Amino acid sequence: MRFVDEYRDADQARALAAAIARLCDPGREYKFMEVCGGHTHTIYKHGLADHLPENVTLVHGPGCPVCVIPMGRVDDAIHIADQDDVIMTSFGDMMRVPGGRGSFFDSKAHGADIRMVYSPLDALKIARQNPDKKVVFLAIGFETTAPSTAMTVLRAKAEGLTNFSVFCNHVTIIPAIKAILDSPDLRLDGFIGPGHVSTVIGCRPYEFIAREYGKPLVVAGFEPLDILRSIHLLLIQLAEGRSEVENQYGRVVPWEGNPRALRVIAETMEPRPYFEWRGLGFISHSALRVRDAYAGLDAERIFDIPGGRVADPKACQCGEVLKGVLKPWECKVFGTACTPETPIGTCMVSSEGACAAYYNFGRFTRDRVREATRD
Repeated sequence: MRFVDEYRDADQARALAAAIARLCDPGREYKFMEVCGGHTHTIYKHGLADHLPENVTLVHGPGCPVCVIPMGRVDDAIHIADQDDVIMTSFGDMMRVPGGRGSFFDSKAHGADIRMVYSPLDALKIARQNPDKKVVFLAIGFETTAPSTAMTVLRAKAEGLTNFSVFCNHVTIIPAIKAILDSPDLRLDGFIGPGHVSTVIGCRPYEFIAREYGKPLVVAGFEPLDILRSIHLLLIQLAEGRSEVENQYGRVVPWEGNPRALRVIAETMEPRPYFEWRGLGFISHSALRVRDAYAGLDAERIFDIPGGRVADPKACQCGEVLKGVLKPWECKVFGTACTPETPIGTCMVSSEGACAAYYNFGRFTRDRVREATRD
């Protein structure tokens, strides 16, 4: 299969691992952040950490859009869903995300009409089929999924639908990376840049990372060899004393991004002054809201939303995991009280969550570390 099999070749993986080992200075520690949760899952599903020298550490970042949604926003969505005349629609990842009042599944069990959809256009179809109901689409995701929400808003406007709205929780990747770079908690040597987001925004927005912070970034694909090649490119830059943005995922990501997608986002949405991120706190201009011209399709203006803040459970250290300060198995409830079936934090829920990746693919490593800690 083109673009799959050739990126999973074992001989090439071993050759890349050897090249990586040759580039590493044995007296130096290297720490790279894979921003995207999809990369985290590839790393642990395919055991890529075992191909790297011990002095190369990969840490996960905040690139899981479900994981960074704060509990207060989940409660706001549940508040809307609990209205008698509302049909709430959502991607499947959001159904088990815990808020202060439980999850969507809990509300659904108590009678709320909450439906899983695969696209915002599915929600629009439900609105056409149920003219006596107010249909709300819970929009989440980075710039990757924002264009589909934006196109749905445009179509709803064009059709004159008055019973459809969007509860917008789209976030943007650049302010989050800047917040991590400004954080004193974590020293990083470079970034494995997100592939999916970059198909929309391109590579140019990352240039400030190299220019202002002196850190290299390589936009990477999601196959095992993509990630190993990206690490190799990062190490070459460090060995040569360079800090640049490179595009390893050129077969998919254009340097300037997708102009049409960016235009439709800009037409329907604008940056919020600030937005709360789980684990990172409030970050200015880090999320999107529906523009005034489309106010009739904005659930935040249609419904009276509490908008309160909810503190994370004390036992959950999801915030530290999202910042890369802790590995998931270092959380006290990981794999015991917090599992994919009974999640306490969002990182264990999402298909891109770091805790879910470690739980599903890194259990043996976790068990060995715990045994070593006990010894």
